[in-house]
Amino acid sequence: MKIEQMHHVAYRCKDAKETVEWYGKMLNMDFVLAIAEDHVPSTHDPDPYMHVFLDAGNGNVLAFFELPTKPEMGFDPNTPRWVQHIAFKVKDRDELIAFRDHLEKNGVEVLGVTDHSIFHSIYFFDPNGHRVELACPDPEEDQLLARLDEVKWQMLEEWSKTKRAPKHAEWLHAKELADV
Repeated sequence: MKIEQMHHVAYRCKDAKETVEWYGKMLNMDFVLAIAEDHVPSTHDPDPYMHVFLDAGNGNVLAFFELPTKPEMGFDPNTPRWVQHIAFKVKDRDELIAFRDHLEKNGVEVLGVTDHSIFHSIYFFDPNGHRVELACPDPEEDQLLARLDEVKWQMLEEWSKTKRAPKHAEWLHAKELADV
């Protein structure tokens, strides 16, 4: 048994129409499907919803639920806002910068470009408060990933015992930290 690919990832949204329009305008995602019901098919709960699906490229689908009868969306106060996020890959650094400029021109506050060595990212929030990351590969991505692959199990084992960041890959953000 093996998972073939991600079918879709679903998040809650405040307003389905606003969300579809924002992702279309800001990230050029196509609106591909809408499903609306008065009852949840899996639980049979009476709970009207609008479920919208967006094309995130390469067979990946990003979906949202608008739940008008539920309390307003909130965030887990025990989880920092930067932890839970949606990350999308773009072709290269030029495209990443073009997206950053486009987002900023349209009033979206963007953080980065952040150099993670293996890839480079920008970060921003959608109209629902979900953190979004756009990332492009570093030209040396394959070699850098190979270095990380060599130490992944040792890092995981050390972390599981100490709950302290292992130093096997501290080179990843050394350049970024030197700029601070």
